[in-house]
Amino acid sequence: MFKALASATRRQLLDRLKDGPRTTGALCAEVATLDRCTVMQHLRVLEGAGLVLVERRGRERWNHLAAVPIKRIYDRWISGYAGPAVDLLDRLDRDLSTD
Repeated sequence: MFKALASATRRQLLDRLKDGPRTTGALCAEVATLDRCTVMQHLRVLEGAGLVLVERRGRERWNHLAAVPIKRIYDRWISGYAGPAVDLLDRLDRDLSTD
């Protein structure tokens, strides 16, 4: 999963899926700097990592963001660090306010 998220292009595709599912064609149009084959390769990596769910409707391939794995990364790796950082900012704000 971390390898899949390491690519800026794949993160860009995930960002586009935050607003809702997109067809592969729509994603290709939104990322005009990449050809369809490259977009498909990135989507396969994201799908393999469990970050994108694919639904086929006729000839269309709808890509959905799978938010649960990202939430699990947050819970396991990020949330423990966020609390102390917010506490530090709160203390700094209080110290600056009392001057």
